Parts: sequence; structure tokens; C-alpha cells
Amino acid sequence: MKSQIQRHLDAIRENTVDLVSEDALTAKLEQSLLTNTPLKLKIGFDPTARDIHLGHTVLLRKLRVLQDLGHFVYLIIGDFTAKIGDPSGRNSLRPVLSDEEIKDNAATYTEQAFKILDEGKTKIIYNSIWYKQMKLSAFLSLLSSYTVARILEREDFSQRVKENRPLTLLEIIYPLVQGYDSVMLEADIEFGGTDQKFNLIVGRHLQEVFNQKPQIVATMPLLVGLDGKNKMSKSLGNYIGITEEAKSMFGKLMSINDEVMLEYFRLLTEISLEDVKKMHPKEAKLLLAQTIVSFYRGKDAGAKEREEFQRVFSQKEIPADITTYHAKQENVDVLEVLMVTKLVVSKNEARRLITQGGISLIDAHNTGKTLTTASLTIPAHGVILKIGKKKFLKIVL
Repeated sequence: MKSQIQRHLDAIRENTVDLVSEDALTAKLEQSLLTNTPLKLKIGFDPTARDIHLGHTVLLRKLRVLQDLGHFVYLIIGDFTAKIGDPSGRNSLRPVLSDEEIKDNAATYTEQAFKILDEGKTKIIYNSIWYKQMKLSAFLSLLSSYTVARILEREDFSQRVKENRPLTLLEIIYPLVQGYDSVMLEADIEFGGTDQKFNLIVGRHLQEVFNQKPQIVATMPLLVGLDGKNKMSKSLGNYIGITEEAKSMFGKLMSINDEVMLEYFRLLTEISLEDVKKMHPKEAKLLLAQTIVSFYRGKDAGAKEREEFQRVFSQKEIPADITTYHAKQENVDVLEVLMVTKLVVSKNEARRLITQGGISLIDAHNTGKTLTTASLTIPAHGVILKIGKKKFLKIVL
């Protein structure tokens, strides 16, 4: 029994940041194994955007490991909470989504989640089910279980109040509404990113209010996005969607900073970090991109995109430490981009280089083609500009 408990503990601990609390978790695991009853694992996504991205898969991969150990996942699609908008980690108001937008966004979540989760050990639940049936008196009773002072212990809330930035009542009650999902499920463990810790702990407290055993809180690291700074997020445009075309996915993965590459290997693959550390960074990144594309788009797609990427880029003797610019839209102004990346001292210099044929475009379709205009459309896999004889710039979406 001890060895079995230890195996489950080790699986939960791996890559976990916060675990509240380990003693209670051990007791839950012991009871689960003694009675042969799977633990109820809760995870929730608000469909504020259409697709699941690689940041979401950090949690889904953890849950799949625990499913393989016999536990059961309850995936909450927060179609009700999405109307409020999770304020976690934000310093401004979220735009309010319509019912139609939420419905459209949630339409493909199930299919995408099952690229990782075991469908036979997963139940999808929309949290509007219980909120639509909830009477106002019951809802007000729920709100009375927490004080404003306690809610304002959240750092992001208190900071917004301190800086006189808007904080709506809807945002204040969000942790309670999300936490009540745990009560309805009688969840044993809830998983979330580190930015969700406060919300998950509110779920624990609400379960106690409703005379339930409090859930274990397990938080996972936030995957850094393509900008190398902020967490991966669709609203920030620094994400890689798991349903993206193979070429786009491969190109984006090749654009990540070397500094975050090991974190991608650790959180998104089963590849040994010790093996990765022995590799040249360029080879390691190719392996990372091929591995992830192969998982979501098929082995043939992963191998094909690696071969294509090496054919287009690697064989042009492009330096490994090339500057990368992340464009927010397909059409870019080359003069502006060269100024922002400090590869020219002025727009006049950039304009002169274009006029004199000093900038060439390298991609799968325009290898070595001279750039003749400042307006450039970026393909899904990105492009590389050669400026003069020695400077290079990679532009990706």
C-alpha cells in the first residue's frame, strides 16, 4: 500500500508548484486505494477564446498521468463564469462576451481536450447547469460566506484598488462562483496554474462551509509564451494553439527563446532534460518542435516540417542567435520593424536598403528573393530577412 501511495504522490508532485496540503492528499490517496474509488480530479477552463493552447496542456498532461493511475477527471467548461471573466493576474477589465461567442468558443473544447485526456475517464460539465437552476436566495447565501476584506487579500485586486483602476463586483465574486463548482462536484483535488491559487483555495473554504472535506489544491507552472516574458495567452497573442497547422506550430516553436526551451521540454514532453542539455541548442529546438508537432498533427507532419524548416533556413547559414520579431498581424511595415529591432538607425536607411536591393527575403517560396517594397505579408511559418551582408531578422506571427 505504501509503495502505491508513494507512486501516486510522486506523479502529483512532479512539476507541481503548490500542494495544499500533502498530509490531506496522502489520506485521500490511502482511502481511494483501500476502497478502490477513483479520486475526483477537477479542472476548469473558461471558453473566453476558441482554442486550447500549449499552456493549457501543462495541466491536461498532468491529469492524463493520474487517469492512467485510475483516477477520474471532471472538466468544467465555464460557460457561466466566462460571462464574468476570470480577473486572475489582470490589471484591467476583460471585455464582456456574448452568449453566442461563449458557445462558439466552447464548441471544440471537448474534441481538443481529448487529444490528451482519456475520454473514458473524463466527464465534461458546463457550469451553467447548476447556476441556471440556482435561486437568488441561495446565490446571496453563497456570497455571504466571504468578506470583501478577504477577497481583497488577492494581490491583483488590492493593487487595482490602490491604483484607482476599475474593479467590478462581478470580478470580486468570480472566485466564489468558480469555487462553488468544487462544492457541486465534491472535488477531491483541483488543478490550476499558479495564478489560480487564490480561486482554488476559495473552493476549499466553500466546501468546508457546505460540510464537505476540502479539496487538495495543486498548482502547476505557467508556460511562458512566445514573447519570452508573459504567460501563454490568446489575449496577448503569444500562444501556440494545439489545432494550428503543422507549419505554423513548428515555426512558432522554433522562434521561442533558448532561455525558455528547457521549460518547454520539461512541461510539454517526456524527453529527458539531461539528454537535452547535451545537445546543441539549435538541434534541441528542432527536436522540441518535431516532438510537439508530431503529437498533435501526426509523426509524418512533424518529420516533414523539420525537413522543410532545415531546407529553408538552416542551409542558408543563418546564425543560431538570430533576432526574432513577433508580428501581431500578417501585414507588416518592414521600415517600422527594422527600426523597432534596431537593425537600422533610421527609416531612411531602411528605405535606402530596399531601394538598392540590400534586403532579401528567405522563406519556403521566395528563397533569396530581393525585397522591393516596405509592405510584407508574413506566412504561417514566418520569414527571414537578410539585411546587407551580415544581419538577419526572423519575423513570425
